[in-house]
Amino acid sequence: MSALFQPITLREVEVRNRVFVSPMCQYSATDEGFPTDWHLVHLGSRATGGAGMVIAEATAVSPEGRISPWDLGIWSDAHAEAYRRITAFIASQGAVPAMQLAHAGRKASTNRPWSGGKPMDAGHHGWTPVGPSEIPYHEGYPTPHELSSAEVRQVIDDFAAAAQRAASAGFRAVEVHAAHGYLLHEFLSPLTNLRTDEYGGTFERRTRLAVDVARAVRESFPAALPVIVRLSASEYVDGGWEIDQSVALARLLKEVGVDMIDASSGGNLPHQQLRPYPGYQVPFARAIRERAQIPTAAVGLITAPQQAEAIVAGGDADVVLLARELLRDPHWPLRAAHALKAEVAWPVQYERARF
Repeated sequence: MSALFQPITLREVEVRNRVFVSPMCQYSATDEGFPTDWHLVHLGSRATGGAGMVIAEATAVSPEGRISPWDLGIWSDAHAEAYRRITAFIASQGAVPAMQLAHAGRKASTNRPWSGGKPMDAGHHGWTPVGPSEIPYHEGYPTPHELSSAEVRQVIDDFAAAAQRAASAGFRAVEVHAAHGYLLHEFLSPLTNLRTDEYGGTFERRTRLAVDVARAVRESFPAALPVIVRLSASEYVDGGWEIDQSVALARLLKEVGVDMIDASSGGNLPHQQLRPYPGYQVPFARAIRERAQIPTAAVGLITAPQQAEAIVAGGDADVVLLARELLRDPHWPLRAAHALKAEVAWPVQYERARF
């Protein structure tokens, strides 16, 4: 019996299998951060394709938290209303709709990747990014505004309000984005957080924002529904954030009610020494799972059914998240089930192609 296609229960939410859709930015929202038909089709097709959980892309908790002017947002009740058609369709196909809550920090206000991805200034639809310290991401990037203590507390409130709206929009899980060099990750790293107040310096103070956000999201989101946190388990830079600190943080997050760690890596520093290979982040998921005693998700160059099966069956992680492979083939889970001889339900409209 396939381990990959066994259900998993997170709090009171049963997910039909262990194949989750990783959040992937589409840069296709309206200028005000509202979803479009693109998001309905993009996310909906992964649900019809058999995924267990479909996680919507990094969704900004405030306007200045967007990576680009075309990112999704969840900073108003009107935004929540706009997602209900999408969440209803995902759920109707047997998948669990989830949303990644995010703040881009110093990496905000950039153009879309296919338009160059460069920083955009205030005269060209951009804005001044914010961060823990006045350290630009890279050459050519603006110096971020250093958040005051009061502004940091507003970020926490923004995440909490976003979690409430996500629930009202029909999302049955949320993921807090604390990875890839975005705001919460910037606070975690000793290389990008040079603060001397209660949010900088020691490990306890640098992790305070991530823990406070996770706690606030947990308290604001329905108790029956799961909260996931995505971490960059390593920055691949000497003196930076690394796996031992990720394990320690995962323990703190578990204490405040986080249900799963999504173990990714990198993204905070342009000079990172990263050489991806198939399953290169899986050891991070296993280390956190074993040492912090919390369920984990593995992500990164997972492409083959047998590879995904081995990760779950072997105890490396509880679930796998697929990204690019699901862009290539939204129906990968259905194909994987066939390859692994697992019996799964197909959309009735597609039954003629099952055998």
